[in-house]
Amino acid sequence: MTSVFIQTAKYLMIALIVTYTVQSFLIFLRHHSEQAKRILFKEQMVLIYLFLSLGFLSMTAYTGEQQILLLFAFTLAVITLLQLVYRLVYVHGSILLCNHMCILFGTGILILTRLNQQQALRQLIIGAVSIGFTAFFPYLMSKKQDTFRKWKWVYLIVSATLLLLVLIAGQTSYGAKISVAIGGISIQPVELVKLLYVFFLAAMYYEKQTVVTALFTGGCTAAFLLILAAARDLGAALIFFVIYVGMTYAVYRKWVLLPAAAGVVLLAMIGAGKSLGHVSNRIIAWKDPLSAIDDQGYQISQSLFGIGTGSWMGSGLFMGRPKSIPVVSKDFIFSAISEELGAIVAIAVILISMLTLLLFFRMARAMQDPFYRWVSLGMGICYGFQVFLTIGGCIKLIPSTGVTFPLVSYGGSSLFVTFCMFALLESFYITTKKKDSR
Repeated sequence: MTSVFIQTAKYLMIALIVTYTVQSFLIFLRHHSEQAKRILFKEQMVLIYLFLSLGFLSMTAYTGEQQILLLFAFTLAVITLLQLVYRLVYVHGSILLCNHMCILFGTGILILTRLNQQQALRQLIIGAVSIGFTAFFPYLMSKKQDTFRKWKWVYLIVSATLLLLVLIAGQTSYGAKISVAIGGISIQPVELVKLLYVFFLAAMYYEKQTVVTALFTGGCTAAFLLILAAARDLGAALIFFVIYVGMTYAVYRKWVLLPAAAGVVLLAMIGAGKSLGHVSNRIIAWKDPLSAIDDQGYQISQSLFGIGTGSWMGSGLFMGRPKSIPVVSKDFIFSAISEELGAIVAIAVILISMLTLLLFFRMARAMQDPFYRWVSLGMGICYGFQVFLTIGGCIKLIPSTGVTFPLVSYGGSSLFVTFCMFALLESFYITTKKKDSR
């Protein structure tokens, strides 16, 4: 009976997340009355609760471990808290965006529970703290709306200080300095710097949109990239560069930036591949992982084996071997989703992430204030490109960059800053959006 329940739950989970995804597209693309939206949003939450319930109950039935039920209850409590905060605090905000946060975060906790229950618990605690912390953002926006655009030098100095701190005192992980230990807790300052960097660019472009401004911000960006290159954190460096190009293009509308940026990235990849050993190993693994399966290609090979084994329907929770992939809970969590929940669920996760990015851009476009519009655009670029790097690395579309999947992968610093990004977007939207643009 247990195996029958687990297999039935697997197919029901696929149907639930497909229904949620289709419904999300319909909500995004079609005009609905406010009453109709409220009904659809409630239906989406029912789908999310059912999806997670079947997943956690399947794992409990398979393992017999009662602590999984405690994690399940904690997960529902955090998601419910997120819903309550967004509906009470972010009045007239985007409930669809909140629902996407719930299903992505919930799916991440579901897979983390399967992989490492201690990591799932820590992720839930950080998520709850992040929700409580960001609940004050709308109040700050209402009181200090004109302040944030004036702090460009603060953003620059703090960002540079944090990056130098990592370079000097950072802990090396997989060839790159990415974290520092404070009081026994490992944090990644670069996650916060991404957000500060977006604010810095927006503040500079809000004050002046001249060639000198573009050159100055370009020089600052180059300095940041050099620091990150010295720390060998090339995944973060690539994200910073794409944010700069995207925001600068949005402000100046000079198409020549795009091919020039592509050329710079290509040259940087060639140079890094020749001069940095861990980058060279990742390129070797990307080109032909099976030829180096005992060494550089082991991680990506296991990722591809897992995705292929899961096929469309997935092997089922606890029925696969995702733990054979090194660092699976961080860089390769998408592979674990694909293996045990199946390609259909994995594609749904991609589409939900894509809709989330489109919501970022739609909400940014609705903002009257150019500063907050550019900040929202920059955060959207950061989110979208990070999703691309993570999934692209898992499926061998691009070399692995060691970047986490926002809201889904394990990582306290990444999760906290991602929650901040979403909360800031909602705060900017409800404060500065154009009239009748909901």
